[in-house]
Amino acid sequence: MAAANMKAVKLRIKSVQNTMQITKAMQLVAASKLRKAKDRADQSKPYFQIMRETLIDIAKGNTDFQSPYTKQVENDKWLYVVIAGDRGLAGGYNSNLFKFMEGETKDRDYMVLPIGKKSVDYFRSRGVEILTEEYSEVAKISVSDCFGISKLICDAYSKGKFGHVLLCYTDFVSMMTQTPRSSSLLPLADFELEEAEGEETGEAKKPVRNLILYEPDSETVFNAIVPEYLAGLLYTSINVSVASELAARRTAMEAATDNAGEMIEKLSLFYNRARQASITQEITEIVAGAEGNM
Repeated sequence: MAAANMKAVKLRIKSVQNTMQITKAMQLVAASKLRKAKDRADQSKPYFQIMRETLIDIAKGNTDFQSPYTKQVENDKWLYVVIAGDRGLAGGYNSNLFKFMEGETKDRDYMVLPIGKKSVDYFRSRGVEILTEEYSEVAKISVSDCFGISKLICDAYSKGKFGHVLLCYTDFVSMMTQTPRSSSLLPLADFELEEAEGEETGEAKKPVRNLILYEPDSETVFNAIVPEYLAGLLYTSINVSVASELAARRTAMEAATDNAGEMIEKLSLFYNRARQASITQEITEIVAGAEGNM
């Protein structure tokens, strides 16, 4: 019986060692990819910032036009652009985002544009209306894909398919902290643009002065920049989400590797004790048999 238990423990140790090799390899791969992903996220932010400032300048410097992207509409339907991961084994990365989404969408009529396999699977299993499943792999999305997504959203918004657009993603706070966040995409209300500028500059509001001449006109330029702005925001958010996923996977795999090491230590101790007990029992039986022969 003891020999059978020892064999089972030995097989268990071997199994945990194999699992530990996998989690260690995944930890190293995530760590190697994380730096590049974080660099891409940092490099994409200036483009988005410039586009945002240009929109603010046009909106504040020209009060004689009405853009369809700034008007408050009566359509109560929401579109959520949800950026999740392609794979699991990333701790609470995907589950935390979906819990956040449940709170955001409560009592709302909404549809989604899922980015990432986990996002597609989650909303498909719940029967939520999906705008498109074309962008189901977040790892393969390029800058041109972001422009395609932006054009798709703007066209559907202009046709009145929905009245609000919200982006949900996971923000990279630090190597140990990734937080689900939401950001409003459409409509771009004038007061929101003014508040954003006041927060960035910290300066008092100045009188509106139209010093720039736009060709053919400021409204056309503004409407042409909005899809570019949304594409830049999407690309930045995707890069940040990918970095967050890799950081979460690195942390989860590091914890799994440490737990596997602790389990191996406990199983090895149990195996050594069982082995020692088996040896002691054999010695006792030999001694007892020798004494019986005498």
